[in-house]
Amino acid sequence: MADNITKKSQDVSSWYNDVVLAAKLAEHGPARGTIIIRPYGYAIWEGIQRYLDTKIKSFGVDNAYFPLFIPNSLLQKEKSHVEGFSPELAVVTHGGGEELAEPLVVRPTSETIMYDAYSRWISSYRDLPLKINQWNNVVRWEKRPYLFLRGTEFLWQEGHTAHATHDDAIDMAKKALDAYVDTYQNQLALFGYAGRKSESERFAGAAVTYTYEALMPDGKIVQSCTSHDLGQNFAKAFNIKFQDQNSENQYVWQTSWGLSTRSIGALILAHGDDNGLVLPPAVAPYQVVIVPIHGKDGDHEKIGQLTQRAFEVLETSGLRVKVDSTENSPGWKFNEADLQGIPLRIEIGMTEIESETVKIVIRWPETRDVHNFKISELALEVEKLLDTMQKDLLQAHKDWTLANTREVGTYDEFKEIMGTVRGFIKAYWCEDAGCEAKIKEETKATVRVLTFDEEVETEGKCVGCGNKASHRWLFGQSY
Repeated sequence: MADNITKKSQDVSSWYNDVVLAAKLAEHGPARGTIIIRPYGYAIWEGIQRYLDTKIKSFGVDNAYFPLFIPNSLLQKEKSHVEGFSPELAVVTHGGGEELAEPLVVRPTSETIMYDAYSRWISSYRDLPLKINQWNNVVRWEKRPYLFLRGTEFLWQEGHTAHATHDDAIDMAKKALDAYVDTYQNQLALFGYAGRKSESERFAGAAVTYTYEALMPDGKIVQSCTSHDLGQNFAKAFNIKFQDQNSENQYVWQTSWGLSTRSIGALILAHGDDNGLVLPPAVAPYQVVIVPIHGKDGDHEKIGQLTQRAFEVLETSGLRVKVDSTENSPGWKFNEADLQGIPLRIEIGMTEIESETVKIVIRWPETRDVHNFKISELALEVEKLLDTMQKDLLQAHKDWTLANTREVGTYDEFKEIMGTVRGFIKAYWCEDAGCEAKIKEETKATVRVLTFDEEVETEGKCVGCGNKASHRWLFGQSY
């Protein structure tokens, strides 16, 4: 209950862990960095999956599954890829009581094992484009585990495509990013900035990495997803060639892209309040909870009948609704509904029986709006309230993000902000890796993204070293 939860306004990190556990979203697994995703938390992930999977399939992408164990020799084929992932790898050296002839890497991502297959499946331009996605788990040996946000094992989807031309591959990588932006904004109600990563921050083995970065209440930033133009790096490493229409052999152009259960962590952080979760209606496992409030024993039947009518009206309309019929007190049920972040609560007692209406309370941190509707208009009005709440959550996060995005011209301003309120900082940067490393060491801030609207070259001085710069990048401290 809320009494056992640290106030978000006092300590965001402690509040976050308290809420994840108290709302029964997840708990720590027995092995360090692993988590048990409980049914309520997994239901949120299923909602994200349903929406995103439909978007992915609309691009002509098919779902498949590839093995968890990757022979070490495959991982070694792309030099920058293996160097990038080496510190995070989990490696199996023994199986069945014997030492393995070749170590097996537990999947950190699937480029290598999938592209080994692609090299056999692709031989002609008629085999292209090849577009495959898989929903799976991956393992990366995380040094600073954080429920949902960072884990040794996490769930995600990873799409991998091969194309005849670079333009087609770039188009696919950007389509994937667009699908992620749509999912974050229209399902999770999270505003962010889309664009490309710096050379140092790009995916190991990629030519270009695109990202969507979202700001959290403590001023830190979540890298919400990534989409990669892989160029021909993996095609050359794995010899993925095709014969074009002129009977000439060409290397394919490739993309990979992924969104993980980190999205749930961002959702929790961004919208919750001192009382618990606040879930956008689009992904809430239950959009409405009905709480019957019984008085005298003789009232039970009438209240039960109206409760059942309300439930059937909403369920028939395709809404996700449940009745809290437990023996707990109404106050306990109200607090539990708040903790779980259920968007709307319907209360039905003798007052509602006498007025032939039902009372609806909105789970919205800015207000506690109360509405009364007749059963005949209930479904329509509930749908309107849910739609309004979804839009309001996104607008509130957008307004807050914009208010905490600051443009600076000097390094002193930069350091002052990063040492206090944090948030996004927009500043000219020379795009030199050494300068980037210096800024990170001194302020803990990294280059997060160059937004698409900043791709046009201008002229300024780098905030870190004062050298000539052509773009204003967004900086921030990340999880």
